[in-house]
Amino acid sequence: LMRLRDEGNTVVVIEHNLDVIKTADWVIDLGPEGGEGGGRVVATGTPENIAATEASWTGRYLGPLLGRQDRPRSAAVTA
Repeated sequence: LMRLRDEGNTVVVIEHNLDVIKTADWVIDLGPEGGEGGGRVVATGTPENIAATEASWTGRYLGPLLGRQDRPRSAAVTA
């Protein structure tokens, strides 16, 4: 993926692996739940933005991988 990006390509990935998500330039987090309880944009932004978004389940688990110890309250970050 990084090689494709480095060559100037745009790469869109649907991913649940946090190690992949934390390296993204931009994340669109859908939820808040799966299935019928999901499908809405919960947050968009850098992995750090997602980690700071209270409503994001992804952010809750992504934060510690980014070195965050706490989750300050933040509204959804949307573009």
